[in-house]
Amino acid sequence: MEKQIAIELKEFVDVVANRFSRKDRITNYASETFDVDKIIISSEHTASVVFIKSGGKTCIAFFYYINKGMSKGWKYFFPTDSHITGMRNFEFQKLMVEDNNFYKNF
Repeated sequence: MEKQIAIELKEFVDVVANRFSRKDRITNYASETFDVDKIIISSEHTASVVFIKSGGKTCIAFFYYINKGMSKGWKYFFPTDSHITGMRNFEFQKLMVEDNNFYKNF
């Protein structure tokens, strides 16, 4: 991961931890705080971030980087099991699209 992108990731992860630690956040029923446990780099533009909640439990978020356009920057979400299943299927579908598109180059 390029140094600047890594720096931006670390800064954004801290913003997210602070965002989720807000006592007045609608779904923060137990008024927990979130601290960053670890950032696990998956690729040049993706990372998993493990947070430790003040109650002792952990949670994990998926961070992804968009490198161009109006949406440029780090984004994130906390994937459900359903999201993960869908992304496993997406990998196969993406391969099929790329296979189809390759032959359009000639």
